[in-house]
Amino acid sequence: MAPELHALTALLTAGRDLSPEEAAAAAAALADAALPDDAKEAFLLALARKGETAAEVAGFARTYRGLARQVDLGDLPARAIDIVGTGGDRSGSFNISSASALILAAAGVPVLKHGNRSITSKSGSADFLAGLGVVLEATDDQLRRGLAEANFCYLYAPAFHPAFKAVLGVRKRIAESGVKTIFTVLGPLINPARPAHMVVGVYDERWVEPLAAAVGGLGVRRGLVTQARAGGGMDEITTAGETRVRGCGELAAVDAVWLPGDFGFKTCDVADLRGGSPEENVAMFSDLLVGGVSDGLMDTLCLSAGTALWVAGVSTDPAAGARRAREIVLGGELRAQARRLREAYRAG
Repeated sequence: MAPELHALTALLTAGRDLSPEEAAAAAAALADAALPDDAKEAFLLALARKGETAAEVAGFARTYRGLARQVDLGDLPARAIDIVGTGGDRSGSFNISSASALILAAAGVPVLKHGNRSITSKSGSADFLAGLGVVLEATDDQLRRGLAEANFCYLYAPAFHPAFKAVLGVRKRIAESGVKTIFTVLGPLINPARPAHMVVGVYDERWVEPLAAAVGGLGVRRGLVTQARAGGGMDEITTAGETRVRGCGELAAVDAVWLPGDFGFKTCDVADLRGGSPEENVAMFSDLLVGGVSDGLMDTLCLSAGTALWVAGVSTDPAAGARRAREIVLGGELRAQARRLREAYRAG
């Protein structure tokens, strides 16, 4: 595959976009452990310099979904959702997406969350959820039990994507140079369980449109790509200011900039959303269970989870979803959800 990858690199260097089929072939070549790292690095840097298109991202995503470990989850993916961010915003925020996902699970929505340990933040979803009792290297039976008993299944990326090992060294070397590659945005799109509903946060607003197109191209029924503009940009929905949103699938008409006031919230300070280490964020989650967090963080979690309830088709709009999310947090349902989650994984 080396000659093919060299040829594709030459096309990128000349400024030509790759077709979905060419992108898929390149992704497969990068997963080939026999190919030299220098060839892989040259390709990824050429792609980054040209700028990745929605078709290229979707082509990569299809390849890595196909190479991933598969788990039979029956018909649940057709009702399930993933709430996930690309990472890379370096905001140091609390684990907003993961906590929102647990609120969704408490509401009865199956959650198929795909994620990893921290790379650019203090606490990645895996770090945080492991602190709540989730087993990262879970067996298929444990994953199914998590869904059956707690509506929650965590697909830990390193346990599902062995193909990534062949490009790990190259990715690390490029990351250390400060360059972001296609892999920075790929994570949310390669969930091997393929949930029909997705809320994807991106670290940079330039990714909102292409990622929405890519998510739609992957067949997601109802999807929303978001980027909060506050604090230099966050891969979340927040009440700290404007949030750029773009829908796909049944939500393709959604193309807007949301303000907190659109949903009855006050604008909060970005500092209200800051987190810390995994241990500190788990402690903040314990505070959340008794309503003991700042108004800004509480409002943000309600709007984030409420929007996801709308995307999942169980609330009429984000505002109604936010009201339901607040009931779940303050009425004790989230506390019961955290207990069910621990017990489901412990039983496995």
